[in-house]
Amino acid sequence: MRIAIYSRGLEPNLHQGIKLLLDELFAYNIEPVIFQDFFNQFYCSIKIEGKYSTFNCADDLDEEIDCIISLGGDGTLLDTVTLVRDKGIPVLGINYGRLGFLASIGKDELHTAVDALVNRTYMIDQRTLLHLDANMPLFDKVPYALNEITLHKKDTSPMIKIHTYLNGEFLNTYWADGLIVATPTGSTGYSLSCNGPVVFPDSASFVITPVSPHNLNIRPIIVPDDNIISFEIEGRTDGFLLTLDSRREIVDKEVQLAVKKETFGINLVRLNENNFLQTLRNKLSWGLDKRN
Repeated sequence: MRIAIYSRGLEPNLHQGIKLLLDELFAYNIEPVIFQDFFNQFYCSIKIEGKYSTFNCADDLDEEIDCIISLGGDGTLLDTVTLVRDKGIPVLGINYGRLGFLASIGKDELHTAVDALVNRTYMIDQRTLLHLDANMPLFDKVPYALNEITLHKKDTSPMIKIHTYLNGEFLNTYWADGLIVATPTGSTGYSLSCNGPVVFPDSASFVITPVSPHNLNIRPIIVPDDNIISFEIEGRTDGFLLTLDSRREIVDKEVQLAVKKETFGINLVRLNENNFLQTLRNKLSWGLDKRN
C-alpha cells in the first residue's frame, strides 16, 4: 500500500507530528510518498526509519497511490485537489490549520485515520468540481475548482458590471464588486461570508452570490449544476481578477468565460463518525445558543 503526503509546510514545532504519522504508516507496512518540497523542510529534523519515496508534481502520482493525505488547513487541501486531478485518488485532510472545514480530521486522530485507511472503514464523499472555459488559456492544466470561481474587481478600482447567462439565456446584470459561483462544497466558504446559503454537498446545484452588490434587491440564487453559466464583463478598467479557489489571474475584460460542472469529481475521505451536519455544528457553531 502506498499513500502520498502533501503539505505546503508546517511549523518546526509540528514536525514531531509528521514523525508520528510516518511511524503509523510504517507500522502498517505502508510506503509514504512525500511531496519533495515538503520533505525538504523536515528531513533534517526527524529520523525516518522506513521505506519512503518522494514526488514533485501531479504527473508523478499514478494508480498505485491508494490515498493522498493533506497536512494543513483547507487551503492546503485545495492545493491537493490540483495534484489529484482526474485520477480519482481519495483525499484525506488532517487539520493543522485553523478552521478545518474540509480538512476536518484532527491531528490527534492520526492513529484512527491510518487505521481506517488500512481497514477500509472510511466513507467517501464525492464532491462536484467547477470547470472554467475561456477563449484563451487560463490556469494551465487545472481549470477547475472545488470551492468556487470568482470574478472580482481589481484592488480599489470601481465596481464592475457582470452580465450573467444560464445556457445562453439572460439571468441578471450584477453591479457589484464581484460575483461568486460556488459548488455545494464551497457554499460554506467565501459565498457564505457574502450571505450565500449553506447547501448540502449532494444537492447537485451551484450557488451564484454577488460580492457587495450595488442594488438592494439582488440576492444569491441556487441553480441546477447542469447549467452552463457564462459572463460578459464591463468596467472602467481593462481587466479584472479571476480566481479558482486560492489561485488567481488578472484577465482582460474582453475574455469570454463560461462555468460548468467538471466531468470528474473529487473523493474526500470521511471517518464514519463524521458527517456534514456534525461539521456544521462543530466548525461553524451551527445552532449554538446558550439557552440550549
